[in-house]
Amino acid sequence: MTIVKRLSITLLMALGLGGMVHAQQAPSQADRVDQLDQIVGLSDDQKSEMREFMQESESKINSKRMEAQELQQSLSEQIGPGYDEGDIRDQAEELGDVTGDIAAETVLLQARIQDTLTEEQRATLEERARQQREQMRQMQQQMQQQQQGQQK
Repeated sequence: MTIVKRLSITLLMALGLGGMVHAQQAPSQADRVDQLDQIVGLSDDQKSEMREFMQESESKINSKRMEAQELQQSLSEQIGPGYDEGDIRDQAEELGDVTGDIAAETVLLQARIQDTLTEEQRATLEERARQQREQMRQMQQQMQQQQQGQQK
């Protein structure tokens, strides 16, 4: 994976565009597009296309999350005497498949968003991600220094 993709994925995830954050914690679809617009300056066509991607992906992801929750509940109910190992393994495998579908849809959404951006917009996004990583590194360094100071 190229550094541009890794960095922009990091930033997209930070903006909540990854789709793995629960709906009540994630900014609204419009807010996420607006945040990205503020960073890279999206055209109206790009905004429309991204909103369409997000709506489609979120629908699929939410459906898969519900399916995963049902499978997890079913697996929990298997705990106890008289369990069926074959059934547990089948359900666990199905849960793995559903979780994989969620991950795939999340990555596909990120890829579609990347494909919508121009080279210049991707470069801007990469720079923003670099800045955020640097800020995180500095914060971690400060925290380590504070911890070391408290231990003395």
